[in-house]
Amino acid sequence: MQVPFFYEAVLPDQPGIFTLSEDTSKHCVQVLRMNEGAIISLTNGKGIQYIATILSPNKNQTVVTLANKLFDEQTKPINSIAISFVKNASRMEWFLEKVTEIGIAHIYPLTTERTEKSNFKLERWESILVSAMLQSKQVWKPILHEPTIFMNFVSKRFEGNKMIAHCENDNMLSIPSMAKNNHQLILIGPEGDFTTKEIELAISNNFIPVSLGNTRLRTETAGIVASVLLQN
Repeated sequence: MQVPFFYEAVLPDQPGIFTLSEDTSKHCVQVLRMNEGAIISLTNGKGIQYIATILSPNKNQTVVTLANKLFDEQTKPINSIAISFVKNASRMEWFLEKVTEIGIAHIYPLTTERTEKSNFKLERWESILVSAMLQSKQVWKPILHEPTIFMNFVSKRFEGNKMIAHCENDNMLSIPSMAKNNHQLILIGPEGDFTTKEIELAISNNFIPVSLGNTRLRTETAGIVASVLLQN
C-alpha cells in the first residue's frame, strides 16, 4: 500500500513533533480514517520530504512526529514557460495541471495584445498545482508568478535560452536543436498568435523564434507540447 502524500507549505528544518494543517488533518482523519501510528509523507513543494507518524489524530489539528528528512535537488537546468491567458478557464486549469506533472519549474501568465480574458485565480490555481504535484509524486511545486504584460515581460533579465513560439513563416529552429545545458524560457501566445510587433519586440530582446511543428495548436496545447520538448 502506498504511503499517503500531503502538502504542508511550511515544514521545520529538523525532525520532531509537528502539527498538520487543518486541511491535511481533515483528509487524514475524516477521509482516510487514519489512526495513531499511521504513516504519511509530507512535502513543502520546495524539495523537502518527511516521513511522519501520527501521534494524535484530530480532524482540526493532527499531531505527528517527523523523521527521515529527505531533500531532492531540483532538476537542472530549470525550464520555464510564459503563456497567454486563454478565454476558457477550464483549459487554462488543464494546462497548469499538465505542466506541473511534466516538471516545469516556473509559470508566467501573460497578457498580450490579443489576449481576450485575464482572469487570474491565484488560490484556485495554486490548489491545482499542489494537487498535480502530489498526484505525480513530486516534491517541487512550480512557482506561479503574478500576471505580466507581454511588453514588460520580454525586457526582463533571464539567464539562459529565451524562445518565442509563433506561427509566422520565418526561419525558426526546433526546440530539440537548442542547447539543453542552459535554463530555458519559452513564450506561448494567445489564440490568434502574437502580433508582428510583439514578435519583433521579443526578437529584439534576444528571444529566438522556434517551431512547435507543422500544425496550428491551441494555446494550451502549444504550452503542453513546448513543455514536453523542453523537458526532453
